[in-house]
Amino acid sequence: MKRILIPAGGAVLATGLLAAGLAGSATATSDIAKDPMATSAANAKAIADFWADNNNAALKAATQSNVWDNADVAKLKTAGGYSADTKPGSAAPIGEEKKSSSKSQNVNMPKTIGKVFFVNKKGEKKWCSATSIQSKYRNLVATAGHCVYDTANNADTMDKWVFVPGYYQGKTPYGIYVGKQAFTHYDFAVYEDYDRDYAFVTVYNGVYLGGGKAKQVSKSEYDKFQGLKEAKDVAITAAEYQKCVDLHGGETPDCWAKTDTKVDVVGPDYPGAVKAFTEVTKEQYDAAPTGKKNGTKAPTQTKTDFVTESEYKAYKGPGYRKIDSKGNFTITHYFIKHFVKKTDVKGYFKTVFTIVEGWVKDAGRLGDVVGGQGFAWNQPTGKYVRVFGYPASAHPDGHKNYTGITPKWCYGKTTKKLVGSAAKKIEEHVALKCAMTEGADGGPWLYNYKNSKRLGYVNGVTSTFNDQDGNNRVDYISSPYFDGETASIYKAAANSWSGKVV
Repeated sequence: MKRILIPAGGAVLATGLLAAGLAGSATATSDIAKDPMATSAANAKAIADFWADNNNAALKAATQSNVWDNADVAKLKTAGGYSADTKPGSAAPIGEEKKSSSKSQNVNMPKTIGKVFFVNKKGEKKWCSATSIQSKYRNLVATAGHCVYDTANNADTMDKWVFVPGYYQGKTPYGIYVGKQAFTHYDFAVYEDYDRDYAFVTVYNGVYLGGGKAKQVSKSEYDKFQGLKEAKDVAITAAEYQKCVDLHGGETPDCWAKTDTKVDVVGPDYPGAVKAFTEVTKEQYDAAPTGKKNGTKAPTQTKTDFVTESEYKAYKGPGYRKIDSKGNFTITHYFIKHFVKKTDVKGYFKTVFTIVEGWVKDAGRLGDVVGGQGFAWNQPTGKYVRVFGYPASAHPDGHKNYTGITPKWCYGKTTKKLVGSAAKKIEEHVALKCAMTEGADGGPWLYNYKNSKRLGYVNGVTSTFNDQDGNNRVDYISSPYFDGETASIYKAAANSWSGKVV
């Protein structure tokens, strides 16, 4: 893709109070593109597990978004002044009432910012910058559209998308928030129009994962436990099997023998008879006799596994698939117990039941945990903004200023004139003098930012990185102009519920 050149210019603006409410926003529902991400709590849990597994290894392995090609520079031209499509408006930040007595002149980084992580269609683990933003259910993230939709692959949503506020070197201090539904402008989702390179994503309640210890339990304890658990079949010797059976009087479901599906069933008094379990369908299980049969009762055992959505869809065995009331994907296995000839036994097994207490914990709603920036649209250009993000890429000349480990900021006036590029279908971006590189894309442009409160109004998101003076280094960034159509997308997202993972 092309890196864009922005002309310098533009005077700067003063801050001021914003008009309140969403009453002035555009309401054209045809502009709104909505796309599902994690479609159930179980699916969201599996996504969080993917990133958190092995001490957050996948998070640590991710690299910054790379939609732009450093070697390919196209020039932006001045597109003229902005033309508001509705009256200016805003929605207040979450937590604006909280005040700080700090007199520090340093820039206080907002608690709302963090990184979004995702897997693109090439299978690469990537990240962008983003922020929590005000919404009815305190569950909304604002970022760039290209950090949610894979523009290199027909604009499908990215896979395994999560937001980690306050991310630092593999740490997730406020939890992992899995994306449930993405909202963007129809023109970006369908035509990749970078004038609409923004997206709002509803997220499930955050989850904390890790820190729990596996504990072996009885089957009854396993069945009652609602958290992370595993029933694993472990091969044992014939002697170990017999010891287990003798210990439990022959009635334990923990020890069993594997047989072929077609076996000669015998009585318990048959010389060398072995107790075995044969997996059957739910229908066969339900139809099996419940009275005495060959000296024992049947049926005798079921085992339910919690699986991912992909495992659920791919399963072809006799087990019974079901999505439970909490949205978990489950497969229940049914076994009928009988006695068989020893020659029919193909192996001996013991089922080990394990639970992990404290492994998954609800972190709460995003806005309740870190707050949320306000939102503003149809504001005058040429105004002061403060931009935050996690820059990481080297400049086109190879010089590397940033690591992507900690957030950085820029401050200044946006260009008074809107800028455009036919090559990127851009006609209405605003630009800011700033040397942040990729990795900062998706980061918020905050209007009227209050340092003591760490809150302001999202009035843009970083979209492109540009070389203004032709020295092969980024010196300008740009954002779509947030107008009434942007407000309609935001409003639809801000009124959408998501729910909990656990």
